[in-house]
Amino acid sequence: MVTQTAPTILGEHRATSRWLLLTFVLVALALRVAVIPFDNFEDLMDADHIHAWEQGNVAQALVAGHGFGSPFVSTQSSAIMPPVYPLVVAAVFEVFGVHTTHSILAVHLFDCLINSLACIPIFLLARRNFGPRVALWAGWGWAFFPYGIYFSAAWAWSTHLLLLCLCWLLYLAQDLEKSPKLGLWAGFGLLAGFAGLTEPSILVVIPFLLALAAWRLAHAGKRWLQPGAVASLALAATIAPWLIRDALVFHRFIPMRDSMGLELWMGNNGSSLRWTSDDLHPLHDVKELADYNSMGELAYMNHKSLQAKAFIDTHRSWYAWMCARRALYLWTGYWSFNHAYLAEEPTDPENVPFATGLTLLGLTGLVLLWKRSPIDALRFGGVLFLFPVMYYLNHPEPYHMRPLDPLMVMLGCYAIVSWRAWLHEKAALRVPAVVTQQA
Repeated sequence: MVTQTAPTILGEHRATSRWLLLTFVLVALALRVAVIPFDNFEDLMDADHIHAWEQGNVAQALVAGHGFGSPFVSTQSSAIMPPVYPLVVAAVFEVFGVHTTHSILAVHLFDCLINSLACIPIFLLARRNFGPRVALWAGWGWAFFPYGIYFSAAWAWSTHLLLLCLCWLLYLAQDLEKSPKLGLWAGFGLLAGFAGLTEPSILVVIPFLLALAAWRLAHAGKRWLQPGAVASLALAATIAPWLIRDALVFHRFIPMRDSMGLELWMGNNGSSLRWTSDDLHPLHDVKELADYNSMGELAYMNHKSLQAKAFIDTHRSWYAWMCARRALYLWTGYWSFNHAYLAEEPTDPENVPFATGLTLLGLTGLVLLWKRSPIDALRFGGVLFLFPVMYYLNHPEPYHMRPLDPLMVMLGCYAIVSWRAWLHEKAALRVPAVVTQQA
């Protein structure tokens, strides 16, 4: 661990910490807001592009009093989008109008604020796990982090809210490992449920964090079963209204969202030019949209699932190779340097070195953390490696890894600070040797 010399290091004193956190957030917010004018956010409100913004389409249905409608060009009820972010967008639409310039700008400002607020748990997590110097690096690192700036200013999606939730879940998870207080565990369950209603993919890491915390309590001789049950009940109570709504509307149990069949088909249909096949999506293909409207949402999703599974069953080696390519893409940004591909993704050659470097720095920090504290490394590593697995199996998107960026920033800063400390130690050891030789 990087040595902690004295409270003189920024972040140790509470008053200093508060001002420092405020500075991080304000700088991060200013940078993100400054990028908004360079984004073509008018595409989200233009008549020719309005239906391409799925979150906005659901929000529009909510404002019109139709409930959670389809994110596609349809009047159907839907369980494709989890409820939290469409409700946020709907609230903005109520105030500023549906798909107006002001409402779209407000949504982007909301995303920028949420992304900037992540500086707070990032700093606190880094200080707790790596010391104040790394916390300082991580706070500034997130404020100036390119992905944080670009995606919050340009990508109006639930990604940023999920990112903030995951940071706080990690922070609370460490508290769970030390305390069986039922209120703390219930709070974790409530936040986990809210995060799941924001983006259900987060639920894959919740059992891992709860199991690790329960194991730590049991190992310390403290009660763990009752706290674990309370957290699980709080989680279940939080997501239950959405599950009940889906069951009442569709007359069957739906595990959070019903779009897995389409997601699986989008990445497993024989096309490998890109990591997904946007041209086969109902938002971009007239025939697919017609099938969706005529068959109904559940029947359509079942149909796409059968198509994808049938293709996978007859192309198993292709599927295994594609899963490996998808994993490589998510961690390095590399898919292909094919000219046809680069025509659709022209910034990939610049992005690949950055994404790969970030991954290498993060993994280096994870290895160093393992040497110092295997439990902390297990917690970080478990979240890092569990969260993206489902995207290896269906299809990835660039924004899928963004909730993990804070972890990579913290671990990367830990690696850099550790490396700097090692260099300083080597330099200090060389000085006496030089002095001795001269004497």
